[in-house]
Amino acid sequence: MKVVIIGGGFAGINLANELADNKNFDVTLVDKNNYNFFPPLIYQVATAYLEPSSISYPFRKYFAKKENINFRMGELVSVKPEQNLAILHNGEIEYDVLVFATGAETNYFGMENVRKNSIPMKTLNDALEMRNKLLQRMEKATLHKNSRERRKYLNIVVAGGGPTGVEVSGMFAEMRKGVLRKEYPELATSVSNVYLVDGGDALLAPMSKQSQKDTYDALSKLGVIIKLNSRVIDYIDDVVYLEGGETIQSKNLIWAAGVSAKAFDGIPMECYGRAKRLIVDEHNKIINTNNIYAIGDTCFQTSDAAFPQGHPQVAQVAIQQGKHLAKNLKKSLKNETLTPFKYHDKGSMAIIGKNKAVVDLPKPALHFKGFLAWLMWLFIHLLSLITFRNRLVTFWNWMVSYFSMDQPLRMIIRPEKRTRQIPETKPNHTV
Repeated sequence: MKVVIIGGGFAGINLANELADNKNFDVTLVDKNNYNFFPPLIYQVATAYLEPSSISYPFRKYFAKKENINFRMGELVSVKPEQNLAILHNGEIEYDVLVFATGAETNYFGMENVRKNSIPMKTLNDALEMRNKLLQRMEKATLHKNSRERRKYLNIVVAGGGPTGVEVSGMFAEMRKGVLRKEYPELATSVSNVYLVDGGDALLAPMSKQSQKDTYDALSKLGVIIKLNSRVIDYIDDVVYLEGGETIQSKNLIWAAGVSAKAFDGIPMECYGRAKRLIVDEHNKIINTNNIYAIGDTCFQTSDAAFPQGHPQVAQVAIQQGKHLAKNLKKSLKNETLTPFKYHDKGSMAIIGKNKAVVDLPKPALHFKGFLAWLMWLFIHLLSLITFRNRLVTFWNWMVSYFSMDQPLRMIIRPEKRTRQIPETKPNHTV
């Protein structure tokens, strides 16, 4: 059976792993990048606490010893279901089973100025771009004598009160008290603020009331200005516009406020649900198709009785769906009855800062905060990294940061922008 997996995130790579070394399956994993990366930690790359290689690993190296798994670097353009063809930007590929594991992309809710001028937090490229921009703006801030103009470079507005927004806000608040004062003496007396804006009435909406309160209190003590029941509605000329008319002067709007799935040519419009998520049955097969499946953030499944409004777009759902689909594909070859997918909620967690985190466990219902929750967060995230090397490097960087209260990774490294083309030199054959 030829299985083509589009996307190598949590869902795709777990599906591929479960089918590895099984001669009944010829698996091709397609991804626009040549590496897998760990999204929950990209904010630490963005804030210079981790290098990109700490949370990423090349697909070809990872699958080097898996004879039935191939990697294809490419982007999906369209699908021809009647011909069992996936059309990539650099060719086409046949399949017996096609699996969408394409995750989600940043959703700007139609706000074009926000899309053009804010800093997204979804991919590794976003994280590197954010690191470079923020470091450059801190350098520029040192050159300004006007305190009002300087404040624009130093103020940070984070849109979105989910785990990413909370974690980024906490990190910036701690950096402001530590790094800014130590490494930028010119800015030591400058006034700067970290704002966290969310349209709901609580941070970390899916988590327990106690976690929401603990998070609010901890961020407030770090000096983060939290604005609930307020949404960003525009971003023009370094001014963030909020509902109700309030404005914030800042060159740094970090967008962590929402995601949507991707739509592809060849998949009928009736197959898409809320936020472009593909509607699937209890076996993750896309409705009105015969052999096309969707797993992870890109799918919308309402057959699970515990989640009638669809599953949350979190890593554990993607991991479990990837593994479950692999079991069902194996059963299908044996003509065995397929098993409906049921999500087993293992809990939620978010880190706020050094020695500060919140953890909710569902069964039994337990809540943890502070240092113990922080240790739990570190342990779970280390185990979730794809290779032992990633775990070791990340653990080492965390220990250095913890004991030194610093991290020496703040280099601005950008591709060179050539302003002119160098003429080609012709070889001189004269002897």
